[in-house]
Amino acid sequence: MNRRFYHTSQFAQKAAVSVRTLRYYDKVGLLPPSQYTESGHRLYSDDDLVNLQQILALKFLGFSLDEIKRYLQTNPQRFREVLAKQKAMMREKRSQLDSIIQAIEEAEKLVSASPWNWEPIVQVIQVIQMEQNNDWVGKYFTQEQRQTLADIGNQSYSEEAQRQLASRGEWTEEDQKGVDQQYAFLASELRRLVAESADPASPDAQAAAKLQSDLIFAFTQGNPEVEAGLKTLWQNIDALPPEQRPVRLPWNEEEGAFLTRALEIYRQRQGESGEK
Repeated sequence: MNRRFYHTSQFAQKAAVSVRTLRYYDKVGLLPPSQYTESGHRLYSDDDLVNLQQILALKFLGFSLDEIKRYLQTNPQRFREVLAKQKAMMREKRSQLDSIIQAIEEAEKLVSASPWNWEPIVQVIQVIQMEQNNDWVGKYFTQEQRQTLADIGNQSYSEEAQRQLASRGEWTEEDQKGVDQQYAFLASELRRLVAESADPASPDAQAAAKLQSDLIFAFTQGNPEVEAGLKTLWQNIDALPPEQRPVRLPWNEEEGAFLTRALEIYRQRQGESGEK
């Protein structure tokens, strides 16, 4: 049976999307055309229409294009789990919005009373600010990554460690930017040191080890429960398939091995120094 093909403009009209959208989906590898003409023009088939409908449906459900591309390659059982997580995250978002609406409604009732009361207005502001402060996380992590991190965190940290982390207050975007900058510098140093075949015991390598040690201490604050949980967290992340890992350290295996050796030397020297 002969397949029917459509040029880009024809397919766009049939699918009710723009030509620009089709070109972009092709560019990012999400929906390549079935064939090309001899002159290089895209040709789409009815099978491509089915794939496009799946993409549009998932996009409507709140998935990013990167997530859609990955999910279309997963098995049905895995995809059902993904949809369940997406539904849970959307319900959480709805709950947050419901809290804001409830606060506004309470304020509407109270501000009409006498005497004038600013407290409900302050409560509304606090709720909205809390919601806005949480929005910045979306710049760094997709919804799926956030959910995966939350799941792995619950598995990795003990109840005491989670209590300690929760007592530290809110992690802000400025906190995230500061840590990102330090890790970017550390990654660049590791690339340079490995490229130069440096000695892990050299001053520059030990400076890199000290930076990593300081970053870990800044997070754990010397708490053994939090430190153990952090170690388990990274073990659980490393156990995932690469495409499912919510975060990755900004260095490769060779650079990571170099840092591990440098840290061993650094900690050994710190221990010897402490004994004197």
